[in-house]
Amino acid sequence: MKMIIGKVVLVKKNKLDINDLSSSALDRLHELVGKNVTIQLISSSHKHQSTEGNLRGKVGNLRGKVGKQAMLEDWITTVTPLRNEESSYKVSFECEEDTEVPQAFIIQNHHHSEFYLKTLTLEDVPGHGHVHFVCNSWVYPTKRYKKDRIFFHNKAYLPFETPEFLRSYREEELEILRGDGTGMLQEWDRVYDYAFYNDLGNPDKDLDDARPVLGGPSEYPYPRRGRTGRPPTKSDPRTESRLPLVMSLNIYVPRDERFGRIKFSDFLAYALKVVIQLLVPEFQALCDNTHAEFNSFEDFFKLYEGGFKLPEGPLLKRIRENIPLEMQKILLERDNDELAKSPIPQVIKEDKSAWTTDEEFGREMLAGVNPIKICLLKEFPPTSKLDMEVYGNQDSSIKPHHIQKNLNGLQVNEALKANRLFILDHHDSLMPYVRRINATTNKIYASRTLLLLQNDGTLKPLAIELSLPHPDGDKHGAISNVYTPAENGIEGSVWQLAKAYVAVNDSGIHQLISHWYINQNSEGTLSDRLLLIYFNCIHMIILHRLNTHAVIEPFVIAANRQLSVMHPVYKLLYPHFRYTMYINALSRQILINGGGVPESTVFPGKYSMEMSSMLYKDWVFPEQALPVDLLKRGMAVVDSGCLHGLRLLIDDYPYAVDGLEIWSAIKSWVEDYCKFYYKNNDIIQNDTELQSRWKELREEGHGDKKHEPWWPKMETCHDLIDVCTTFIWVASALHASVNFGQYPYTGYLPNRPTLSRRFMPKPNTPEYEELRENPEKVFFKTITPHLQSLLGIALVELLSRHSSDEVYLGQPECPEWTLDGEPLRAFEKFGKKIKEIEEKIVKMNNDKRLKNRVGPVNVPFTLLYPTSEEGLTGKGIPNSTSI
Repeated sequence: MKMIIGKVVLVKKNKLDINDLSSSALDRLHELVGKNVTIQLISSSHKHQSTEGNLRGKVGNLRGKVGKQAMLEDWITTVTPLRNEESSYKVSFECEEDTEVPQAFIIQNHHHSEFYLKTLTLEDVPGHGHVHFVCNSWVYPTKRYKKDRIFFHNKAYLPFETPEFLRSYREEELEILRGDGTGMLQEWDRVYDYAFYNDLGNPDKDLDDARPVLGGPSEYPYPRRGRTGRPPTKSDPRTESRLPLVMSLNIYVPRDERFGRIKFSDFLAYALKVVIQLLVPEFQALCDNTHAEFNSFEDFFKLYEGGFKLPEGPLLKRIRENIPLEMQKILLERDNDELAKSPIPQVIKEDKSAWTTDEEFGREMLAGVNPIKICLLKEFPPTSKLDMEVYGNQDSSIKPHHIQKNLNGLQVNEALKANRLFILDHHDSLMPYVRRINATTNKIYASRTLLLLQNDGTLKPLAIELSLPHPDGDKHGAISNVYTPAENGIEGSVWQLAKAYVAVNDSGIHQLISHWYINQNSEGTLSDRLLLIYFNCIHMIILHRLNTHAVIEPFVIAANRQLSVMHPVYKLLYPHFRYTMYINALSRQILINGGGVPESTVFPGKYSMEMSSMLYKDWVFPEQALPVDLLKRGMAVVDSGCLHGLRLLIDDYPYAVDGLEIWSAIKSWVEDYCKFYYKNNDIIQNDTELQSRWKELREEGHGDKKHEPWWPKMETCHDLIDVCTTFIWVASALHASVNFGQYPYTGYLPNRPTLSRRFMPKPNTPEYEELRENPEKVFFKTITPHLQSLLGIALVELLSRHSSDEVYLGQPECPEWTLDGEPLRAFEKFGKKIKEIEEKIVKMNNDKRLKNRVGPVNVPFTLLYPTSEEGLTGKGIPNSTSI
């Protein structure tokens, strides 16, 4: 016999940064009575033919031999730190002399509480030195599991390469993760399964709160979500019951998918509880005296120059005593205890008025928070694709005389042929909903914005068309007005309002339907209204990319159900799954649900999900690839002589320039990785796990689109590389580019207003005269009011921050994530390429010739700068969609 010494690193159970002391005491008590944490090593070459030992469940032939149990030593005397830090324990394994390197191990937790198992390292294994197992998983007490937890060695194996005595363990682990499709799932369950979006309504509360099922045999196609197994409602067996609001953080996802301790979103979720429970009663006295409107831009600037000064007393004491330190940093300026004071957004930091310029208005379509909507104009005037039998003539009313004077000497046809005309088109996507939206307190237009590409690379706005449905009915077409640039007088004020209506639309359909506006005369206490504002502010941000979040989730579920953790493709994609399922589950529970406080007081959220479903109808997976997207929007053409094989029609298009660098780096990395494991296409076609995952993703995860012809066949290595590259791009860079710029640009709401409450003033009306006399006051009467702005800005700040545990593109979550040397070297090359891209971005941002990279507001384009510091930085590409 020989001894192998190991070291286990784990994190004990904790709660909001404070150790659960009762659990810790109970764990020690269990140790005293012999209920330990034990580990058994599994050999990949020695046969185990019985159910001997503590291995529970069906055991057949050809299984690696299970060694003797070894317990974690000195649990009682190892003191858990006050913070959620790692604890390490020695473990001694008694093995036979001829035992080969263990390929897996079984762990049993006989304690009272779960713990987070990070690693097991075996020291001085004969002939191999250190042997490392990366675990990163919660291990619950053994009584919670039907079969024991097993962890595998870090080496990647394709299914047919798996050592013979490990294959049954590999297959059994996948069966556990798939579950049996029954029962209500509990926090210790590790089941990944599919369900429709059937948990948004609450018909048991009120029939008006019923909501249609999204996905499946319905008129509303949608991706699948993770199954929770909650029972159906009494009123409608198709609708799943909902958790009480106070239990929202406990919504089921597999425990390993939930946020980590430091993750910023944990603080956001905690804020929901503490702000409402502790602060709302005290807010009332402060907020009852605030103004309903801003009167001027200077009035708005005060939000950044000083918030509410909190008086010494019960409120301040309660904040300090009950809110975690991390949350206090967000809610309070700790030097002076001011509430709701926010950092100055970058868009007004250098110049308070530069955002109003037409150049900045155009630049933000290329380098702002939403640079993925602008398209090349291919015909003039623009036409509509809406059904004429339903909506009548919806073609544009913009004529040559509207834009001719601003074409810098070109004729319209000349500019069109030279690819100099571009459009931001929010007409067809909005027009079907404008009548319903305008029946509420929101007043919006469908819009088209035309722009000219100038010789210096900047975009010059030419005209804005604002359209309403015909008052006599949709089939009569649109009633449109065209506005052209002006700087001074009433015409300049009208033009500024026209740009504001476009900015509202460009914030997205989601922002229009999740609007922040609360009728100040609505029923309900101020506490209810504050809760409502809080929900709507979060709703606006999450729904901003719900379609992105939602389409990613089936990829995560299918991978965990069909790919073993030993599978090389799982190892490639795993860093890009982090926290996605949990952020999606939280959004369903507290943000996009029907019948809650938001829907009862403001515009019904059922329109928002209906519109989200309509967007999904147009979703095409291959078009999420950046090069394909640029070609589709007409922003690039194929050119083999150019870098990346594309020639941009706007050379200084920061999102596309930096994005193509990132895209190419990702693709090169994925290609190097995949070709190491897949030497030919036959291996792809015969990879049972890979094929099962791809089949299930199409037929189950995106079942409403399973018959679409555009799905890749997954028959070649090229197919695999394209699919993995696109997924990684969407989960990391695309998401980052439209998320972390929110506060720099939308933190100053006049630049990116989220709603409009009044129509454009018409000549010869009192409203028009008011605009002439006091344009700033009319502007603020049109956009977001005071209190909603205050809380909304604070929440945008929260959601634009990076947590200190963020792992960025090109960074490994663990240095020993695989044992294969060539993939490790390929990833190192990828990391170096990312650093080179960072240097390029800095160099381009300093190039004065590239006017769109900084613009009049002097905000460098860093939304695709890969790494970042903690906090509010306006840069950084986290590996996954996790906020």
